[in-house]
Amino acid sequence: MNATNQIAPQEPLRGRHWWSRVWWFYVDGFRAMTVGRTLWLIIAIKVVVFFVIIRWIFFPDFLAGKADTEEGKADYVRRELVRRDAPANPEPAENPDNDRELNETNNH
Repeated sequence: MNATNQIAPQEPLRGRHWWSRVWWFYVDGFRAMTVGRTLWLIIAIKVVVFFVIIRWIFFPDFLAGKADTEEGKADYVRRELVRRDAPANPEPAENPDNDRELNETNNH
């Protein structure tokens, strides 16, 4: 056999487990990238901007000004939930016996 007919030996697999082979597949792929590295850097910067900086702007620590301890914060949330759930003008509970008495007095 001459050298042109020989099959080149494959690079040995790094690890026996499938997750190890997948990991090295991606590592080798990222090493070989040129334009892709720049694109992944842009994606990483966007993720940092979206999840870190925007979080500070739109989701401030609202409970920090309401209570100092975790117990106090929980109590504040509990009070607000109860207060917001209660109707502004509660109607009296219906009582069928009371309605019957009113109808009997009005009919006589």
